[in-house]
Amino acid sequence: MAAEISYVTTEEQLQEALGIRNHVFVIEQQVPADIEIDQYDIISPDVHHVLLSTDGQAVATGRLIYYTKDTAKMQRIAVLQSHRAFGYGRVLLLAMEERARELGLAYSILDAQCQAQKFYEKLGYEVISEEPFYDADILHVRMQKSL
Repeated sequence: MAAEISYVTTEEQLQEALGIRNHVFVIEQQVPADIEIDQYDIISPDVHHVLLSTDGQAVATGRLIYYTKDTAKMQRIAVLQSHRAFGYGRVLLLAMEERARELGLAYSILDAQCQAQKFYEKLGYEVISEEPFYDADILHVRMQKSL
């Protein structure tokens, strides 16, 4: 199944992204809905939401924000459970990194759920937090990569 990357520019696309996140984080992982949505869930030049679609259906999403003047923070990376075995998470993150480079950023950081740490390590990320920490009652580590 071929993947198509698009950058969110409409409210309809944003709602598709939020729907994927709701399914993955709120329904599957029991993250409270009131902390899953935040001030970055808007269409803005300061926030870059990305959708990955296959066969005309959005199946994965992520967003990047400016963390520092030269660093992107990758967040809310989610792939629908039915599409996790096809490498879409990798394709999505590589597209997000390319977007960060286009924006002139040199580094990428993210807070990875510990269960996904090896996935990010395979893509060149290294743990920079001293120890795991909880976010939404899920253990995470902070990771970084040079772009």
